[in-house]
Amino acid sequence: MKGFDPKFRDFPDYIIGITREIWESRGIATLHDYYAPDIVVRSPASVVVGNQGVIAATMATLAEFPDRRLFGEDVIWSGTQEKGMLSSHRICSTATHANPGVYGAPTGKKLRYRVLADCHAINNRINDEWLIQDQGAIVRQLGIDPRDYARDLITREGGPENCVQPYTPANEVAGPYNGTGNDNEWGARFADILTRIMDADFTAIPEVYDRAANLDYPGGVQALSHGGADQFWMGLRASFPNAAFRIHHQIGRDDPMMPPRAALRWTLHGKHEGWGSFGTPTGADVFIPGISHAEFGALVAGEPKLRREWTLFDETTVWKQILLQTGDL
Repeated sequence: MKGFDPKFRDFPDYIIGITREIWESRGIATLHDYYAPDIVVRSPASVVVGNQGVIAATMATLAEFPDRRLFGEDVIWSGTQEKGMLSSHRICSTATHANPGVYGAPTGKKLRYRVLADCHAINNRINDEWLIQDQGAIVRQLGIDPRDYARDLITREGGPENCVQPYTPANEVAGPYNGTGNDNEWGARFADILTRIMDADFTAIPEVYDRAANLDYPGGVQALSHGGADQFWMGLRASFPNAAFRIHHQIGRDDPMMPPRAALRWTLHGKHEGWGSFGTPTGADVFIPGISHAEFGALVAGEPKLRREWTLFDETTVWKQILLQTGDL
């Protein structure tokens, strides 16, 4: 690849390779080489500018979870070597809560959870990132309710006036990447599906999801078929019935030896004014960044369906925004 270390065979190899090198091989210092000094990293919990913050967060995580492993399930990407490439990287992570840290006193519990990360890379270096970790799955496996975790985190961070503010349009920082993906048919198909669902057209689910679709949702939830998709998306949309849904980035790919697949990065922004996944309506203004992956296939000839879906957002940060605005601390 032009501008990239020749040890990497292609862009997915680069993304998977540097992730393993940094986290599992303890090459944390290589972040000076692989990440730009002024990188912008957006997670639902915060916006961090600068590589030093990334290095500090990496060490803190490994101190608390020293045996963490990151298994790269897929890299769905777009762009060119000359202008830069955007990867949407899906990871299944395992770890043991062995030491004290942001999740409290060590429990010894073994965790399994997913991460979705969109990264822009050019000339062997990442300079822009959107990262979503399944915090709901992590805290539940530690025996903590996501709302209680958010409430405790606000207190530990110094209270409402001093705590770290979640990522919202108010603290957005523009990075170097302003692309929107590609025009591949599978990305367009997935974008149409989620747009229909967010427009309350839930007939899209039995129409376009395979009856045996396997589904992975926030909180480590594994669901099946039309009912599983309907329950998740209905619960989210019902909580924020008038929120604005926007797709910021879409990629579709149809690669040899892989099923047709797509990656979307999206946001939902509006008031918590309905009964759904987040309980009693509070009127709080909430910003939800999300990333979704999908695989398609035609089990029955001529009828391509969505056969697998992975969607993540951070439940704990949704609760943090609600608690900060309602004062229910």
